[in-house]
Amino acid sequence: MASPKQQRIDPKTVPAPKKAPAKKPVSGKSGRPGGRPPGVAPVKKATLGDWIGAARPFTLPLSIAPVAAGTGVAYLLTSGEGGPGWHWLRALLCLAVAVSLQIGVNYANDYSDGVRGTDKHRAGPRRLTASGAAKPRTVLAVALVFFALAAVAGAIITIRTEHWWLFAVGAAAIVAAWFYTGGKRPYGYYALGELFVFVFFGLVATVGTTFVLSGEFPLDAWLAGTAIGLIACAALMVGNIRDREQDKLAGKRTLAVLIGDRASRIVFTVLILAPFVILVYFHLLYLNAYLVYFALLAAVPAAVITLFAKTPGELVIALRLTGLTALVFGLGLGWAIGF
Repeated sequence: MASPKQQRIDPKTVPAPKKAPAKKPVSGKSGRPGGRPPGVAPVKKATLGDWIGAARPFTLPLSIAPVAAGTGVAYLLTSGEGGPGWHWLRALLCLAVAVSLQIGVNYANDYSDGVRGTDKHRAGPRRLTASGAAKPRTVLAVALVFFALAAVAGAIITIRTEHWWLFAVGAAAIVAAWFYTGGKRPYGYYALGELFVFVFFGLVATVGTTFVLSGEFPLDAWLAGTAIGLIACAALMVGNIRDREQDKLAGKRTLAVLIGDRASRIVFTVLILAPFVILVYFHLLYLNAYLVYFALLAAVPAAVITLFAKTPGELVIALRLTGLTALVFGLGLGWAIGF
């Protein structure tokens, strides 16, 4: 009789080993099956400060400046003997339209670039959508709320002035704000951002404010709108210089991507300094217009920083100085003309 060691074991008679029960996937906040991969820190949910930052407060002067300048021109026309009178409510409504559109387009840009993946490797401050700090639908909803606020303020202006064609202007402004980075073919991806910024945050905002308050389209409003529109273009340009490499990889063909780094920096310098050439015209007509040249204290450093910047942080400083330039220029010019 063979010993146990010598006995041959028939595999068919050996029971199969029991499989360990499968582990249930752990639901993680990342939304990935099985939880967040090891070593990946959880995404911090957006705080109130993050939402305020996503509105990009340092860009708001770009919406305040044209309204201030247009208001100054209108005040000069309406405060004289035989003028139509002053409309503080209309002035405030114009400001509400401009600021709401600015905030709305900032949130819309956060949403659209985030869902496209354009902001995935951006160099500037983090975005709500791309970072996962907020749900895309929530960011979109906030953008639409501000567009709605702009529409309501614009509707009140139109009803009070009875210039019904202003509905078309307002609709065009909201459509332009959305399709900057929204839709299937956003014009911001085809080097047209500066053109639309010049038109809507320069000419339309300034001349439109003057018309709503005075019923006229004077030359002063057109020149003021041109100057402020150039500063707005400079703000967009320096932001695109900062994101140029990331935009190029993402297929976002901004003007900065098309013309290259050095040319973009030179164009920015021209854009931010050219308004001070236009200012000569106002200096010849209005006694206090020379005080607006104090805006150069922000414009010149912005130009120097942009020309020689090596890091994204330096270009963020230049962007903020550009916003300050717009604010001082717009408020100063409006005061010099109207008061």
